[in-house]
Amino acid sequence: MTPFNGPGIRHLALIGNFLPRKCGIATYTTDTYEALKARFPELQVDVYAMDDHPGRYAYPPQVTRAIAQNDRSAYLDAARAIEASGAQALWVQHEYGIYGGSAGELLIALLDRISIPVIATLHTVLETPNADERRVMEALLRRAAKVIVMAGKGRDILKRVHGLDERKVVMIPHGVPDHPLADPAVHKPRFGWEGREVILTFGLLAPNKGIETMIAAMPAIVAKRPRALYVVLGATHPNLVAHEGEAYRDRLKALAEEKGVGAQVQFIDAFVEQEELIDFLRAADIYATPYNNPAQITSGTLSYAVGIGKAVVSTPYVHASEILADDHGVLVGFEDVEGFAREIARLLTDGSARAELSARAYARGRTMLWSCLAEKAVAEIEGMLVRKPRRISKPAAELAVLAPDIGAVERMSDATGMLQHSIYSVPDRRHGYCIDDNARALILMSQVENIDAVLRDKWTTIYSSFVQHAWNPEARRFRNFMNFDRTWCEDFGSEDSNGRTLWALGVTARDARAQKHRDWAVSLFDATASIALELGSPRAHAFAMLGAAAMLAAHPGHALSRTILTRFGEELIALLDAARRPEWTWFEIVLAYDNARLPEALIRAGTALGRKDFTRVGLDTLAWIVSRQTSPEGRFRAVGTESFGRAYAEPMQFDQQPLEAQATIDACVAAHEATGEARWTEEAMRAYRWYLGANDLELPLATAQDGGCFDGLMPTGLNRNQGAESILALQLANCAISTLSKAAANVAGPTLAVA
Repeated sequence: MTPFNGPGIRHLALIGNFLPRKCGIATYTTDTYEALKARFPELQVDVYAMDDHPGRYAYPPQVTRAIAQNDRSAYLDAARAIEASGAQALWVQHEYGIYGGSAGELLIALLDRISIPVIATLHTVLETPNADERRVMEALLRRAAKVIVMAGKGRDILKRVHGLDERKVVMIPHGVPDHPLADPAVHKPRFGWEGREVILTFGLLAPNKGIETMIAAMPAIVAKRPRALYVVLGATHPNLVAHEGEAYRDRLKALAEEKGVGAQVQFIDAFVEQEELIDFLRAADIYATPYNNPAQITSGTLSYAVGIGKAVVSTPYVHASEILADDHGVLVGFEDVEGFAREIARLLTDGSARAELSARAYARGRTMLWSCLAEKAVAEIEGMLVRKPRRISKPAAELAVLAPDIGAVERMSDATGMLQHSIYSVPDRRHGYCIDDNARALILMSQVENIDAVLRDKWTTIYSSFVQHAWNPEARRFRNFMNFDRTWCEDFGSEDSNGRTLWALGVTARDARAQKHRDWAVSLFDATASIALELGSPRAHAFAMLGAAAMLAAHPGHALSRTILTRFGEELIALLDAARRPEWTWFEIVLAYDNARLPEALIRAGTALGRKDFTRVGLDTLAWIVSRQTSPEGRFRAVGTESFGRAYAEPMQFDQQPLEAQATIDACVAAHEATGEARWTEEAMRAYRWYLGANDLELPLATAQDGGCFDGLMPTGLNRNQGAESILALQLANCAISTLSKAAANVAGPTLAVA
């Protein structure tokens, strides 16, 4: 046994059914695992077993984790475990019916949460998939770097039905065990078959197996070969048992009695393990697969029969047509009772012909050994790893800072305001507008330098108009969502959207370039800001505090702003005291979105009010959240959306969104202004470089040529849509870093060159 010497794969995750679950996929996955370990002993293989009845199976130690078939959260937990395990690739055994959701769509939920390459063995490839089957299969085909089929027909169907590039498909036959060619007479006594001519069919008993055809053929076979015995080996399929018990088996027995061959047909109701199955196959003279499904791509039982060197008589379903081609078996028509009777009787009569057919089958089986399957599959997996692209070549420190650019903001905006979402870079009008994005866009118009004054005036007015129109005086709240036809979706928006709007008004009152816009913002802030005192969300409080701090800078005597800063600052400290643990210096027991806005609000409030306690707590909590947003490699790692709502838990890696990097940059700018410490400049730059590609996937989110930004980092790569929130996050980050570069030039710290 050769030790593993491959250059790439050291750790593999394997997902499918697994013994002791009783089904063909469980046997196949188990055999695959054992073949991998036998051929490559140093390869670590983690097994993730699909579980249709949680708690029923006593899985062996080889199973790393069982995944409850119909529990979506179990798939997501498994994805996290795979990511955390260090596995370099995932090998999926795909069959309809073993994964939960419509057509097994829960598998796709798992695949969407992992970043490693995927190879998938397709046990069924459908000629005419329904809409759900097509949708799920094509999602799997998009995600997989390679797919394995066990018959050439599978490659053809994938190309013809799904348009798959055939270079993505590899044909690896079903594996078979390595056993010598045996004389049936030697093994018959074990089963009491001495002197009998045994025809064997093996597999889970179900109507699609065509057993009725063979039973109907037995009278003609027995007439010519009186010692013939047809053995039907296998337990009834569990799904059939659940539906009707053993009624199907009883109907088959009744059919045998009706045909007068009850004594010549033996039913063995058992799910046999591999070694026992091999003994049954050795004792048989002929193996019959009378299946009635022409499209069946794979039959493990047929593969095993060929591997052990049996003379096979079969219907011409896809797998049989290929594996028995060139006189390696005998094919007869579907439901062809006369054909089965004729060919089986001929082979039982002509021992020489049967022996020659057996030898040819055995020779073909030698090319299908499990060790061959393991070698071919590992070679494909290693090829996937080699082809995995290197994403960026420049060290993070060399990534040039981008100048602010409102090109993509304009692309997403019209005379009403800024649209929310896009499909890639094209605005998606179906989702209309929201005040969250228009408030951010309004802030941007007062921060970005070097744009035409007429253009700035145009967009500042449009975004201001959206905010003004969103105010609902009857409800005393800002509305948030607007349809594309300018009808509102609601009477009032979320607390966060109201807090974010107050923030935009405060910044506009302080920083707008035109007095008319500053005057408008002060007026609307004064008319609406008291709603902040009715809000309960900590983030809504933080947003309102940022607006109040800006208003207080513009109008130092602004009493309501001082009240907002004082009350909410003290409430944030109270929240911290309630949630704090030795390892948890945070305001809540969970992490969520826009986390760094909370410490930023305290730092801004401390500066505005001269409250050193606010500033100190803001700096402490900022340092803590920054530490949680650092990957083992030292890069910025935005708290992923998967992390939300997990009490006192370390953050998960994905999905990472641009909003988090911008919030961290802004908070670090506030910390630098409050302390002058160079560390905050460095932390801001680390977060900023996340946009440029210094991130977990080494993929830039910023599209420097047009000012765009992708919507996030998924385990599988970029979310390539470019929504308003993401574009604005990048452009506001560009503005913040540009401002910081000027401040850093006056204090000790790195020099930041803006492109």
